[in-house]
Amino acid sequence: MTTLDTSAPATGKEAARAKFAGYFVGLSRWKIGEVLFWLALVGAYFVPDMNIILLGHILIWGLFAMSLDLLLGYRGIPSLGHAGFFGIGAYAAGFLGKYGWTEPISGLLFAMAIAGAVGLVTGRFVQRVHGVALLMVTLSLNLILYDAVHRATDVTGGDDGLQGIVIDPVLGLFRFDIFGKTAYWYALIVTFLLFLVARALVKSPFGLSLLGARENTRRMIMLGAPIERDVSFVFAISAALAGAAGALLTQTTQFVAPSALSFDRSADVLVILIIGGTARLYGAFIGAIIFLFMRDWLAALSPVYWYFWIGLLLVIVVSFFRRGVLPTLETLLQRLRAR
Repeated sequence: MTTLDTSAPATGKEAARAKFAGYFVGLSRWKIGEVLFWLALVGAYFVPDMNIILLGHILIWGLFAMSLDLLLGYRGIPSLGHAGFFGIGAYAAGFLGKYGWTEPISGLLFAMAIAGAVGLVTGRFVQRVHGVALLMVTLSLNLILYDAVHRATDVTGGDDGLQGIVIDPVLGLFRFDIFGKTAYWYALIVTFLLFLVARALVKSPFGLSLLGARENTRRMIMLGAPIERDVSFVFAISAALAGAAGALLTQTTQFVAPSALSFDRSADVLVILIIGGTARLYGAFIGAIIFLFMRDWLAALSPVYWYFWIGLLLVIVVSFFRRGVLPTLETLLQRLRAR
């Protein structure tokens, strides 16, 4: 009487599973450049005469651009209305601070939840819309929201902004000061933690599914990937991160105005992402550094025409850094190593 040997198939499955797990372990391993990047942000605080307030805004804009990168870079979904989620988070944190809920961390989480819920609904609404129609839908939703906030002067304060926002010290110990020191550390820690979430997401099987759908949606459908569900989920995550950026800006400045939802803000964050490079996460922060430092410097040189020079910078980047600054530098570095 013979017996079946089932050890070989089991061993094969275990080897495949181990190989699969090892791939994602290697993918998620931190590189020295990543560690140096975050250490540089910590060390920048101790540089004499450093503009800490500007650095804090760079972190917030970088987080905002990273949220758009999840949509545009990793899933290939363009949006001209991403400022809507930023503004929702900003006003959610502002209303909490104005009407008695002044604890910053819980206020931040609440703002993320509200923005994420709106993003989930939006994702379900636009998941079957593509191309120019998608751009028009996202832009229209943003403009509708902006107009509603702008007109509701009794509730939002209109152009004067939401007044009377009060934010307690972080953890009851660290009060926000006019020099931006507490605001910088608060923004840095929150941005880093949310970056870890985004990094784990894009380096997971879900992240590979997003990239696959970006490259060939029909093939991913044939493979059985839940494309429509993924769109709703990534919209919710992206909106929550954008809402966190808006809430950070409100809490650190204790002010919010309708400009948080304006089309200009959606355009600026798109420019930041194009400058830095898409599908990199770090490209959002590199773009924010270049854009905000250039804007601050050019505005001091030419308060009226500084946007012209920003436009010229964008033309140069598109002409010589086709995929953005960070991907181009990575390619050059790889060529140098090959030599």
